[in-house]
Amino acid sequence: MAENTTAPYALSNPDFLKQTTRTRRIFAFLTSFLFLVSLIFLILVEVGNVNADRHDRGVRSSIYFIKLDLSHIIPLSVPDAALINSIARTLGLHDFYQVGLWNFCEGYGNTIDRCSKPRTMYWFNPVQIILNELLAGATIALPANILDALTLVRKASHWMFALFLTGACLTVPSIFLAPLSIYTRWASLPLTILTFLTTLMTTAAAIIASAMFIIFKKVIHSAADTVNIQVELGSKILGSAAVARVEET
Repeated sequence: MAENTTAPYALSNPDFLKQTTRTRRIFAFLTSFLFLVSLIFLILVEVGNVNADRHDRGVRSSIYFIKLDLSHIIPLSVPDAALINSIARTLGLHDFYQVGLWNFCEGYGNTIDRCSKPRTMYWFNPVQIILNELLAGATIALPANILDALTLVRKASHWMFALFLTGACLTVPSIFLAPLSIYTRWASLPLTILTFLTTLMTTAAAIIASAMFIIFKKVIHSAADTVNIQVELGSKILGSAAVARVEET
């Protein structure tokens, strides 16, 4: 019976070993590069809307999950709507509010006037914000379905914050573990585990963010007869989250 000498020959063949090592090196550095790209987009998600101000015309001020335009909160179908909207602004209501991972910003026209202090596990509560900013005794009644949606926003925001932050933290060691897999197979196991966990965290965070703010937008639009709030989803931050997820898959 003939012996199979192909495997021993391949393992002892310098050209074969060189080609195999070269393939592993290309794959390892490509993996590391993709993790780096993913980290860049995750950082954009993390820093978006943080410490943006009226002088910030750059990336941070344009990266947000959702932007609410309240400049014409009273529908035009209501008598004296223009006057009431003007009064609401005088009482302290801002034209728009935009939401990031850590805080919210507010402003008039297209200019940011102020941003709240960044907080961990932040969630956007427009009712509380509006009540805090209006003059004492002033209030704006919001439909019950918007108030009910805030419970979902609070819970989902906490999960979203934790998952995005964890995903970014796990991506950092993955960048450096990938090249180590060339020299030792012991690095392959932790790299595989980290890749799985990072992809899981980032994917879950991106799905939660997209679903939560799309639902919130639909809830607000369903109350168009009562309040006229224009909603804009942040394509840059949601796109960054999606790209980070794809790069890690």
